[in-house]
Amino acid sequence: TDGTLSVIENYHQYIAHFVSEKDEGLYDAINKGIKLATGEVVGILNADDILVSNEVIAKVANAFINQPETQAIYGDLNYVRPTSAKIVREWRSHQADKMDIEKGWMPAHPTFYVRKQVYKSYGGYALDMGTSADYDLMLRYFHTYRIKAIYLPFLMVNMRTGGLSNQGISNIWKAMNFDYKALKRNKIPNALLVLLKKKFSKLSQF
Repeated sequence: TDGTLSVIENYHQYIAHFVSEKDEGLYDAINKGIKLATGEVVGILNADDILVSNEVIAKVANAFINQPETQAIYGDLNYVRPTSAKIVREWRSHQADKMDIEKGWMPAHPTFYVRKQVYKSYGGYALDMGTSADYDLMLRYFHTYRIKAIYLPFLMVNMRTGGLSNQGISNIWKAMNFDYKALKRNKIPNALLVLLKKKFSKLSQF
């Protein structure tokens, strides 16, 4: 109903396979996509995410090739206005360690590329985590299983503002509750304090 099938039809010569069926929401659909993926590395680009150049995928692929022990890669992201390219927030990452994760930090999800084997070994997106399913997955991979991830210091994605977790006070409150649940599930110490730090840390991105 959102016009996706029309877009697919217009670009059918570039698309090897697609599935259109009922699912249990965004993350259920993503999990299905991961299972269908035939490549070694999986990246997720949502409808409002735009790669900043044609070189992004090449740089990510080369990093995986040159460092075969690497399990995941992430980079930088800009939030932009929905109707223009004006930057609202700049999300600049860094090479994270255990303490960063325990302070509430996480990579920008649209810049996150991970080997498919990691999903097979440690699980996909938990459907009971609502809009925090990506945060829960990051905590699980980085804190619980300590995957080997590297930061590539360049801008990968422009992301239009207005995601599911940012629409209205009610949704923001629900998102915070899900974040807290993710922190507790992954045994992050001082979960409530970490949640507050996570929210306030975004102020530096404006």
